[in-house]
Amino acid sequence: MTVVGAVSGASRNVIDRWLFRLGRPEAGPIILYQRRIYVLPTAAGYGYAIALVVMLIASINYNLSLGYALTFLLAGVAVASIVHAFRNLLHLSIRGGRVEPAFCGERLVFHLLIENRRPARRPALVLRAHDAHAAFGVAPGAIAETALPVPTTRRGAIALGRTILETRWPLGLIRAWSVFIPELTGLVYPAPEIDPPALPSHAAGDARGQHSPHDGDDDFAGLRAYQASDSPRHLAWKVLARGGPLMTKQFSALEGGDLTLEWAALPASMDDEKRLSRLTSWLLIAERSGERYALQLPGSYFPFGRGKVHLNQCLRALAMYGQAPVTPGGDVQA
Repeated sequence: MTVVGAVSGASRNVIDRWLFRLGRPEAGPIILYQRRIYVLPTAAGYGYAIALVVMLIASINYNLSLGYALTFLLAGVAVASIVHAFRNLLHLSIRGGRVEPAFCGERLVFHLLIENRRPARRPALVLRAHDAHAAFGVAPGAIAETALPVPTTRRGAIALGRTILETRWPLGLIRAWSVFIPELTGLVYPAPEIDPPALPSHAAGDARGQHSPHDGDDDFAGLRAYQASDSPRHLAWKVLARGGPLMTKQFSALEGGDLTLEWAALPASMDDEKRLSRLTSWLLIAERSGERYALQLPGSYFPFGRGKVHLNQCLRALAMYGQAPVTPGGDVQA
């Protein structure tokens, strides 16, 4: 971070604490009362005000009655737009929603729930945070779920932080906004290595190349009775068309035995971030291949398993490595 950036960030923090009364993240719901909403003219609004002043001076110089009428009519429209912009934010309720994990370099999507308790619509609203923005509107008495895709440059836990909800409705002359810090955090996994080497060899004694029947997609292994949880694409439609019972196809996939991915087994020349990137790639490859895998990190071990929950636990461990203690079973919302 440059000196200018550091000074700018410190200045913003001081202004936020003094002017906007921001401190620690707020638990929802965050309700926008009168004192939390700020109003100022936009660039178009300042131009509009200058035009009104010029019209007023011309009307005075030439004693134009219609000029006075037009000037004060347009000024009244500007004042009315201030009220409408302010009321477009007043008493909106904001709560944090789900956060979808992302890999470093992708966009981390924060979901916010904006509730409108008034029997009037709230159009032309904009959410801003981390140089990302999302435009939306809220119907009367409804809740709008707004997704805010935030760019990521590092792994780990990322807080949504300073967020702005603003509107320039109805004429674009006035900007009404509110600043808040919702209690909302997402998780960024390490970026997978682009061209990783092959998975490491399996542990000694594992029988590589054995087939075991499970719900894979490799070789047809037979039919079994249909279960409610079966995928429609695995149903034996030809059997059903011939008048037979509803059956499900079974497949056998090639399994290579249990696989252990170890931090210590990586080359000593690799730094921590490169190790995390390679382990991330290997986890994704192992999951796609249907193999059981374990993850060994300094100070933590995740035993053999497979599936979405196990993959998320391992990816979470990599994302938070060196930042906070990680325990198996940590819940990651996918």
